[in-house]
This record gives sequence, C-alpha cells and structure tokens, in this order.
Amino acid sequence: MVTIDERLAVIQPLNKFWYQKKVATMDMLRLDLLHPVVSGNKWFKLRLNMKHAVENGYKTVVTAGGGYSNHLIATAFTARRFGLASVGIVRGKYDQLTPTLEACKAEGMELIFVSKEEYSGKDEPGWAKNFVTHFDEILFIPEGGANEWGRAGAALLNRFINDSYTHIAVAVGTGTTLIGLRNSIGMQQQIIGFVPMKGGDYLYKYVGAHLYEGKNKNWQLIDKYHFGGFGKWNKELPGFMNDFYKENKIPLDIVYTSKMMYGIHDMLMDNYFSVSDRVLCIHSGGLQGNVSVKGELVY
Repeated sequence: MVTIDERLAVIQPLNKFWYQKKVATMDMLRLDLLHPVVSGNKWFKLRLNMKHAVENGYKTVVTAGGGYSNHLIATAFTARRFGLASVGIVRGKYDQLTPTLEACKAEGMELIFVSKEEYSGKDEPGWAKNFVTHFDEILFIPEGGANEWGRAGAALLNRFINDSYTHIAVAVGTGTTLIGLRNSIGMQQQIIGFVPMKGGDYLYKYVGAHLYEGKNKNWQLIDKYHFGGFGKWNKELPGFMNDFYKENKIPLDIVYTSKMMYGIHDMLMDNYFSVSDRVLCIHSGGLQGNVSVKGELVY
C-alpha cells in the first residue's frame, strides 16, 4: 500500500519583489513536492477513494481523462500500490500514445479509447460499465476524483492552512479541491478559483451543489486567464513561467498553476487585493504536463 509523507509539502514565501508589496504576504503551498507522480492535490483526492475500494473488496478501479491527464497517471500509480487493477477510459483516439499514457501503461493501467461523443456521457450513472464489461466489480472514480471521497480527501488540505490567510488561491479543474477547501476552512477566508478553460463559470452550479449548508459564500471563480482554452497557451505563458521560476525558484505547470499565478499577478497589478491581505496560493502539482513545453522552460 502506498504511503506518501505529507510533511514534504511546505509553505514557501514568494519573493516580495514579485508581488511588489501589493499585499502583506504571499506564500505558496508546495504540494508539488509530495511525490513526482502523485503530486499536488491528486494524492488527497485519491487516497480515500483507494481506501474505500480496498475496504469494500473492489479489485479494480476505473477512471477517465484525456491524453495528458495528471489524474490518469496518478490513479494508475496509486492503484498499483494499493494492490488494485486500474482501467483508464481515454477521451479521443491516439495513433501514438502521449508520454502520460505511456506512463499509465507502464503502471499496469489498461487503456480504453472512446470518441469525444462517447466521452461526453461520462457523468451519466453507469457510464463506465459500457466500456468495462469484462470486469464484474469496479469502483468508478470520476475524472479529477470528483466524488464524495475525493471531496473529503481534498478537505484534509485544511491542515496546511492557518487562519492568518485572508485569501486562498487554487486552480480549478472539476471543482473538487475548491469544494473540499470551502467545506473545511474558515468562512472568513476568501477562496479564489482559477479555471483554465473557456466558459469555466459553468462550475458555479456544480460547486454550489456540493457545499455544506451555510458554506456557499465567500468564494469565486475566475476564467479570464485561459490563454485560449484548456491545455492551450501562447508564447507569453512559458516566458511568464520562466520569470516566475527565476524570482521564486518554484516550477509551475503549463496547464493549471501557471495560468493561476499569471492571473494573480495581473490582479495584483490592478490592485484587486488590499495591502493588508495575506494570500496563500496552492501549487496543485501536475509538472509532468510540462513535457510539451520542455524546450521552452529554464527548469
């Protein structure tokens, strides 16, 4: 059974020159340091899912994602260490496997490729069973770990967040981590969710539906820093990532945290925050996704 030393995650102050004293403090929770594969918030969203699977006699976990999904490789790795078989239902067809999918195969994950049209039904009850009929008992873990065990696991991040922070910034994919945070940290702390895809405000309804009574307040989603859509970017973003690394010695990922930190910097320059605010940015890992821009990064 896999165990990850959560003490490896540290809170690192950012260089004051980077945020130009626009706020009192700005720190980053380095969840990317937890593990090279199950990095960031993935461990928290998966750990209780795997525990549930083992305790209830499931032999196989099934999940879904795209060809560059951090969630897929994290699930493949974690399932194997928990003694479980794993299946990944992959959106789209690939003539050549991506590095992420190759890594999934190396961890023993069976890959099943479906069309984008077929994949669009992933939120329907029993969807996965249409593609894994060769297994009797499966535990389906939704994309991004978006279920009750994923949300409960994400809530455990509250152990890293003290009450002194006024704002918590987190990148948002499925909304699972944001939900866990809002349900578990102080209501006086504002949560800002940065969505890396166009039209990401559709997540307001989903997030609100999974918040505990009295918790549906003091949070917001920002989707203006998508750089063309999910998984897309222009030449400016890798340049920003390099500058951020030079000043803070923290690598960002091209899909999530880079867009979040770009947005935060823009909001700092627009005086969105008060000079008395104390901001914590959560690094949700996913650095393996940088393979597509490796030649453009200094790290």
